Amino acid sequence: MRSASGIEELARSRLRSLRTTLGYSLEELAERTNLSPSTISRVETGKRTLSLDVLVPLANALQVGLDALFEVPGDEDVVIRPAPHSSGTRTTWPLSRPDGRTIAVKVRLEPSTGKPAQRVHPGHDWFVVLEGRVRLWLGDREIDVDTGEAAEFSTMTPHSFSALHEPAELIMIFDREGQRAHVHH
Repeated sequence: MRSASGIEELARSRLRSLRTTLGYSLEELAERTNLSPSTISRVETGKRTLSLDVLVPLANALQVGLDALFEVPGDEDVVIRPAPHSSGTRTTWPLSRPDGRTIAVKVRLEPSTGKPAQRVHPGHDWFVVLEGRVRLWLGDREIDVDTGEAAEFSTMTPHSFSALHEPAELIMIFDREGQRAHVHH
């Protein structure tokens, strides 16, 4: 476990790193937070105490939660140990952090008869077939995607997919809207 001063230094470093990564000067961040540029500089350099009156506006302007500033990483920040979730003919394993902008999921599909219900949602989906064959219904089109092949499509087109003749495994990548549509249904 890190000491309190080590955790504070980590938070200061993260604030500075987020600001520079997002391309904000001290003046630009000051405008977004109603703090002075000198206050932000003193927070980043350790010359001002970390307190909620400066941390909350900074975190909001940098689009992170306060927990992200103070989280002390262990091995969990590197290794993801996915747990399966089954629903009908589909089993999913999350392969990315739940707080990321892009979601990666491993999916195992069991063959089924008939065409699955198609859904529409904002965004784009991408998947690669690791094993088996997948039938992608994209509006009125039926597209077979074989092992080693990938598909990418707008999710504003009605879509669904299923395994053909034998189980299939694939990796899917999508945004938050895609997560709501595919993982939770």
